[in-house]
Amino acid sequence: MQNASASNQPRRTLLLTGASRGIGHATVKRFAAAGWRVITCSRHAFPENCPWAMGPEDHIQVDLADPQSTLDAIKEIKRRLSGELHALVNNAGISPKGKGGSRLGTMDTTYEMWQQVFQVNFFAPIMLARGLVEELEAAKGAVVNVTSIAGSHVHPFAGSAYATSKAALASLTREMASDFGPRGIRVNAIAPGEIDTAILSPGTEKIVAQIPLRRLGTTDEVAKIIYVLCTEVSSYVNGAEVHINGGQYV
Repeated sequence: MQNASASNQPRRTLLLTGASRGIGHATVKRFAAAGWRVITCSRHAFPENCPWAMGPEDHIQVDLADPQSTLDAIKEIKRRLSGELHALVNNAGISPKGKGGSRLGTMDTTYEMWQQVFQVNFFAPIMLARGLVEELEAAKGAVVNVTSIAGSHVHPFAGSAYATSKAALASLTREMASDFGPRGIRVNAIAPGEIDTAILSPGTEKIVAQIPLRRLGTTDEVAKIIYVLCTEVSSYVNGAEVHINGGQYV
């Protein structure tokens, strides 16, 4: 990958939600290595021990569960951008658990919990994309929504609110691809399967035995596909949902 300093291209900018761990963390490293400026969004303030080379000017504190906080963050993001946003990756997501980390189904998920999950996992992505559409259009940028394998199959660990919000996000991706495409903005999704992160549930090893590749995916394997969907390599890919699951449901 050629970075911006080694070419005549201006430095490109990525806005990423959910950067603190797992897939988000790997995505920051992947894009930063390619010379991109990465602006991260989190409920927490900029960490003093930030694990990558960036400063407070490249971090936005926002509670995506709060619509007003999200709208305020969009104003701040627009202020910090130079009129162009080359990529938006909606990676932040929440998946509440019951007592002892148990799965929450349709019967035991509270209405307030449904609302919170959908606000973060579904409404925040479209709010950000709509709010930054002018900057995305100016850069002929790309949007990547992170859905999930749980969006298309009942999952033993992911709860009903999480699963249905991700299914809705997959449908939203198609709608966005149709609406944003005429502006030169591509919108795609990735649907990770069982990825080796710090939040794996007990019993995951039983699922691995059902995966043809017989292993978990790595966060970098997901980040590489996100990167491809944000670059000219995928210049005619629009409205797709790429499944990254080792062939789990073939």
